[in-house]
Amino acid sequence: MLKNIVIVGAGISGEIIGREITQSPETRLIGYIDDDPHKKGRQLNDKPVLGRISQLSDILDEHEVHRVILSIPSADGGKIKGILKHLIHRDVQIQIVPGYYDIFEQDTKINYPVRDIDVSDLLGKETSRLDLSAVTPYLHQKRVLITGAGGSIGSELAKLIASTQPDCLILLGRGENSIFEINNELQHLYPDVKRIPVIANITDYSALEDVFSKHRPQVVFHAAAHKHVHLMESHIKEVFKNNVIGSKNLMDLSVKWSVERFVLISSDKAVKPKSLMGLTKRISEMLMSYYAKPSDTVFCAVRFGNVLGSRGSVLPLFKEQIRRGGPVTVTHKDVIRYFMTIPQASQLVLQATAMAKGKEIFVLNMGEPIKIYELAKLLIQLYRPNPGKDVAINFTGLRPGEKLKEELWTHTEKAHVTQKEDIYMLYPDPPSEDIIELIEEYNDHLSLLSPENLKAMLFQVVEPISQSVLSRELIY
Repeated sequence: MLKNIVIVGAGISGEIIGREITQSPETRLIGYIDDDPHKKGRQLNDKPVLGRISQLSDILDEHEVHRVILSIPSADGGKIKGILKHLIHRDVQIQIVPGYYDIFEQDTKINYPVRDIDVSDLLGKETSRLDLSAVTPYLHQKRVLITGAGGSIGSELAKLIASTQPDCLILLGRGENSIFEINNELQHLYPDVKRIPVIANITDYSALEDVFSKHRPQVVFHAAAHKHVHLMESHIKEVFKNNVIGSKNLMDLSVKWSVERFVLISSDKAVKPKSLMGLTKRISEMLMSYYAKPSDTVFCAVRFGNVLGSRGSVLPLFKEQIRRGGPVTVTHKDVIRYFMTIPQASQLVLQATAMAKGKEIFVLNMGEPIKIYELAKLLIQLYRPNPGKDVAINFTGLRPGEKLKEELWTHTEKAHVTQKEDIYMLYPDPPSEDIIELIEEYNDHLSLLSPENLKAMLFQVVEPISQSVLSRELIY
């Protein structure tokens, strides 16, 4: 049976894709939809422009359409949402043409670069194109260490950095499977780039020093972290060791071994932290600021919000719940979060780092925050296996450490615009001079501390109750 197709967008890309469809024996092009009044009635590939987007529902009623392809590469998320409102309740396959940059990056042998529509298409922000001329000078022919290299951000950074032809990539992680996978992927994508896979725990100072002394990294991207907010609430000693002690170890060794540039991947959870994950990220930012002060190493941090599609994010969870027929679980109807795609976040991390002079926190422009409830409804409309059957949404209540709304900076952190419109720069408040002493003391006495006392002490690092360290004795 022939698959009837309508293309939304009667421009160059629509014409190219229409040509491919007409040459396929399995598909039939019905026609085009376009809002340009001058195109009404025109013929492309011997098929008519049937009408405007506002008439899309009527056109679909008139023709037995199986697939709709959105072929407007310049359209933003708002435009795509407007088109989707005519489609999401219908039993049709919805596909999309990537943006112009993605099209030109594709292999020219691909017949037509269309893919199923995804929620990332609806964020309202285009993926920033990486300015290789800005990032290559600090990465080309350099020895680059990436911690958490098997994670969502770490692995994407590894692929982007590999394109700048570094001297070598040191891929560090404590999960052997994820490091194995990114190492193999890089072998396929960039066979000429030297890779050094390392299985190590960043809390093990001795193991890290072996890595630094043997491989002498010149640039360090620190992406390894425990990030699951509610899970970390019941594992305070583990999140302290990994996110704080691990970060301190890396910064200390970066100074000791004369690393040129150190980049801390941070989170919006570090702003006015309520969770232990956010608290440890805030302390890591403070450590970055402390180590930047006396060092020739350029230290900076990059802070951003949730990453769509990363492991543990709501996107794969919601998709799996929808696939099973529901219910989709949302913690609270009013929860809102900032979102970025993995490519957006990773490209902007490299772009921000190129501007670093030392001690800055770069904040990525996350666009408008999104209600998780609205995101869940949108995903149900896009992915439900049976368009005629509703998928329920259940509210489960905020979990420990969670807030209704995250922020990107505090009222004392004055954000400045940069030459890159998607990146803001701010300078953090100076940390306490005894922050290293405090952190080391807590670590030395970790086995003696209850989780409650450790949590109280860590909050005191971020928001000191007293100038005197004597107050610590009350909670040992």
